[in-house]
Amino acid sequence: MRELIRRLLTGGVYVFILLAAVFLNSDAFDFLFMAFGLACIYEYKRITKLRGYYLFMAYLALWWLFIYLIQNKFTIALLLGATIGINIFLLTYLLSKKKQKLPKSMTFISGVFYIGGGCIFLTLIPYTTPEFAKMLITGIFLIIWMNDSFAYLIGKQFGKNKLYPSVSPKKTVEGAIGGLVFGLLAAVLIAQIDPLLSLYQWLLLATVVVITGNLGDLLESKFKRVAGVKDSGAILPGHGGMLDRLDSLIFAAPFAYLLIIIFN
Repeated sequence: MRELIRRLLTGGVYVFILLAAVFLNSDAFDFLFMAFGLACIYEYKRITKLRGYYLFMAYLALWWLFIYLIQNKFTIALLLGATIGINIFLLTYLLSKKKQKLPKSMTFISGVFYIGGGCIFLTLIPYTTPEFAKMLITGIFLIIWMNDSFAYLIGKQFGKNKLYPSVSPKKTVEGAIGGLVFGLLAAVLIAQIDPLLSLYQWLLLATVVVITGNLGDLLESKFKRVAGVKDSGAILPGHGGMLDRLDSLIFAAPFAYLLIIIFN
């Protein structure tokens, strides 16, 4: 019971900070996710034993270029293609039965685009409209939270068939299906509030976000299993590290961004 209360309190503070930044102003949102990205990269370096400050420098350089300097659709498309390409490569790594670490060069490149690119596109999502789309990014957060929460609850109560036991023994097929169903219900709810996307578009976006988010969660579990650690960090009591909290969103962000651009 004490552990559950600690998880709820930490989760509540995390959600409050996130939503406060979204609804305060766009600069607060930008700064928050820049800081979240730095925390995730720190934890990624710790897991993968990547030395030096080069990954931090590469992330901050990309962040500055694409959030504040570059408004060119072509260059953003290049970054999107590189980020999705690296994510697809990492999915082959996830599906590989081998428990070996990536080469250092590939670990560095993956960190730049998987985490750095993911955080950048997560930040760019509300800028896909002429005005900062608060409800669009809030809807994506809500879909992920509903998926994560109900996948855990349903999996714990009814889960019998393991989803990917060699990487994440506790995740179940029943939990994944339950998470998807409640993620779609969240999409139906947000479609009634926000007319920016149609109901069909929200449902399609929710499906993509939930599926890619689950893959991102499994990918981070693969990194941790190869490294022999339980959590990426301990910054969030009861939840582990920042990467443990954001792994789904970071991986799903470029796919969600691409789909929203297609909608537009």
